[in-house]
Amino acid sequence: MPPAVDPDLPVLLESWELALRAERKSPQTIKAYGDGVRRFLTWCQANDRRAVLDRPTVTAFVAALLEAGAEASTARSRQLALRRFSAWLLEEGESSTDALLGTKPPKLDTKVVEPLTDGQLKALVAACSGTEMRDRRDEALVRFMAESGARAGEVVALAVADVDLKAGTATVRRGKGGKGRTVPFGPQTVRSIDRYLRARRTHRLAEDPALWLGDRGKAFSYDALHKTLAMRAERAGIDGFHPHRLRHTAAHRWLAAGGSEGGLMAVAGWTRPDMLLRYTKAQASARAADEARRLNLGDW
Repeated sequence: MPPAVDPDLPVLLESWELALRAERKSPQTIKAYGDGVRRFLTWCQANDRRAVLDRPTVTAFVAALLEAGAEASTARSRQLALRRFSAWLLEEGESSTDALLGTKPPKLDTKVVEPLTDGQLKALVAACSGTEMRDRRDEALVRFMAESGARAGEVVALAVADVDLKAGTATVRRGKGGKGRTVPFGPQTVRSIDRYLRARRTHRLAEDPALWLGDRGKAFSYDALHKTLAMRAERAGIDGFHPHRLRHTAAHRWLAAGGSEGGLMAVAGWTRPDMLLRYTKAQASARAADEARRLNLGDW
């Protein structure tokens, strides 16, 4: 028999997160979904509204986010979390209906993310100079991410055994959508990772299988990656930095060096051409101009 009362969302959220772990969702996905639902519950309480997953309430929540200055992508992510939660409640028999089925997400603004210039990349690497383990780690992170284009979550999840320095490759076990792939990197990044691994031997957690280790005997988390690279970028004088810019930078540099679009899609873990365009559109005109100069089609 269908439930006669509204589901207890705060209690059921914990069960949903357990189910997401069982489905092997990434820690970042679970966190994003959980944050979305918790923000909704907090908003309902602050505005004296019933915490119910129906269209009017969720629409009002999303509108409030946008009016408060949230990015459209943030509002979209919060709404997606609520839609997925609502669908799970129906599947589990905790709700008699999925009132959010078919709800349209907020329209995303089309943003152009500029890749880092060669000068900025050099400054970022220089900002990691030093002989401490964290210095070696951060330089290796910057070089690896800027060359491989791996996602931040994929980088954090790497194990020591996933890296083959002789072959110059790293194995991403579970990329987006649960798909794995191998990403290549060159001699400079090999040397940087090797330096880090040698410094890593003195860490309290040196026997830990995780590739990246934190400061003061701690593990290295997704948040730690963001914080440490943001600190290095500030030291390098780079405004508007976030680790995702390194993925855009890797994509631009691949194409600018003459790499194929198919090769880039394979290395970056993209299955749709629109993702390729999204990540490389910022410098498309500049690459086209460089290519035109190399072709020199006006010389006849």
